[in-house]
Amino acid sequence: MRGPHNIWRLIRTGATFQRTGAMGVVLEAFNAPAGVRIVSRTVGWTFAWMGRSGDPSLPPLLRALQAMGPAYVKLGQILSTRPDVVGDDLSRQLKILQDRMPPFPRDIAIKSIERELEIRVDEVFSEFSEPIAAASIAQVHRARIADTGRDVAVKVLRPNIERDFRRDFDAFYLAAWIIETLSPGSRRLNPRGVIEHFEGSVRGELDLRLESASASEFEASTKNDPGFWVPKLHWDLSDRRIMTMDWAEGLSANELEAIDAAGHDRSVLGKRILSLFLQHALRDGFFHADMHQGNLKIAPNGDVVALDFGIMGRLDAYTRRVYAEIIYGFIKKDYRRVAEVHFEAGYVPADRDIDEFASALRVVGEPIFGMSAGDISMGRVLAYLFEVTERFGMKTRVELIHLQRTMVVVEGVARSLYPQINMWEVAQPVVEAYVKDSIGPKALLKDFSRTAVVLSRFAPKLPQLAEDLLAAQSQPVPEAPKNPGMGSRFGWFTAGAAVAVLAGWLQSLF
Repeated sequence: MRGPHNIWRLIRTGATFQRTGAMGVVLEAFNAPAGVRIVSRTVGWTFAWMGRSGDPSLPPLLRALQAMGPAYVKLGQILSTRPDVVGDDLSRQLKILQDRMPPFPRDIAIKSIERELEIRVDEVFSEFSEPIAAASIAQVHRARIADTGRDVAVKVLRPNIERDFRRDFDAFYLAAWIIETLSPGSRRLNPRGVIEHFEGSVRGELDLRLESASASEFEASTKNDPGFWVPKLHWDLSDRRIMTMDWAEGLSANELEAIDAAGHDRSVLGKRILSLFLQHALRDGFFHADMHQGNLKIAPNGDVVALDFGIMGRLDAYTRRVYAEIIYGFIKKDYRRVAEVHFEAGYVPADRDIDEFASALRVVGEPIFGMSAGDISMGRVLAYLFEVTERFGMKTRVELIHLQRTMVVVEGVARSLYPQINMWEVAQPVVEAYVKDSIGPKALLKDFSRTAVVLSRFAPKLPQLAEDLLAAQSQPVPEAPKNPGMGSRFGWFTAGAAVAVLAGWLQSLF
C-alpha cells in the first residue's frame, strides 16, 4: 500500500547507499543541489548502521542495488538505458549490472510445480535437474518429459516474489512523487510514468501465463524468419507460476571463443541480430525487449535462438511509421523531414521553431557520417537526441522506453560479436523496405480501404440516422435562437452516406 509508511523503506535504501559508498556516486551523477546533498548525507550517516553491506567486490552503486534486492536490480537495469535521466557515467556503470541471484532449493521448485499444475513431478518428468540459471524473478530447471522423452526448460517463480516486488514498488512511487515535488524540472522526464511503465513490465513477468502468451505470439510472428528460432511452448505444463518450453541447445551469445571454435561467422550473427530486431519492431510492432547475451543462444546450425519473454515491446502502426521516418531521415540526412515528423507526431510542442529544431538535429546526425564503422553508436545517437529534445521541450515517451532500451542492448550484443559492424548499413535496407511498404501510395490505399471497411460496419445505422435528421429538420424551427449547426450536421450526414456507399464498393473489392 502506497503511503508515508514507505518512508522507512526509503530510509533503509538511503542507509544502504551510504554504507556501500553509492550515495556520493548518485549525488554527483544527478548534480544534486547543496540542500539535497546535506539532507541526504545527514540521513545516510544517521542510519548507515542499518544499511545492508552488499558484495564488497562490486562497484558501490551495483553493490547497493544488489543488496536491496530484485526490484532494485531490475530498476537499475532499466535506468542503465536512460542516460537522459541518470547521466552518461552512471548509465555506463549500470549497464554491467547482472540480473543474477542465488538459486532457491530444487525441492521448493518441485513443490511449487506440483501445487500449481496438480501433478507429480516424478511421474510427469523422468529427469528434473538442479537449477541451471537463477535470476531476480525466477529460475530454470532442465527436465525430460517421461511420455515423449522431449527435453524441456521449466521456469519457476521465486517464493513470495510478488509480495517483495509490491513492497518495493510502493517505495518507488513515493520516491518518484518526492522527486517531482522537490524538483519541478524533473517532471519532463515523468518519473512516475517511468515507474508505472516499469511496474507494468515486471507485473507481466510475475504472471508466467502472460509470458507464455508472449512466447506463443512471438513464435507465430517470427516462424518464417530465416536464421531465427523461438522454442515451442508446452501449455499443458505451464501456469501462473510455471512455464515449460522446448529445451534450446546452443552456445550463449557471450561465449565468443566457443562460437569461433564451432565455426560460426560472428559478423553474420551480429548483423542478423540487429536486422531481426529492427524487422520485429517495424514489421510486427512486437519485439523482444530484453535481448541481452544471456537471452540469446547460437544453435549448432547457426540459428539465433531467443529466450525469456517476460519483457516484450509493442508499437502501434502510427508510432512505427513515425520512428521509421525518423531513422530514414537520419540515414538520408533529411533533417528537415525528421524535424517535421517530430512536430506532426506532437513529440515537440507546436510553438517551437521547426527550422531551429532541424539545425539541432543536424548536430546529432552529421557526426555519425564522419565516424568509422566501429565508432557508429545508436546509444550515442540516442544520448545526443535526448539532449536536443530536452532543449525543445519534448516529454519522455513512456511507450518507447522498451524500444530505446532494446536498441542500446542489441547494439551492444551485435558489436560484441562483430566490433566493426556498421549499424546504419545494417539498418538501411530494413528501414527502406518498411518505408516502401508502409509510407506511400500503396500504404495510403490500404489505409483508406481499412477505414472504409470500418465505416461500412456502421452502414445499418445510416437509414435511421437519416430519418431522425430529416424528421428533426421538418419540424418548425423557432425564429430565435436559430440553430446554425443543423445544416452542418446534415452535410456531415450526406458525407457519411457517401462514405458508406464508397465503403461498400471498396469492401466488395477487398
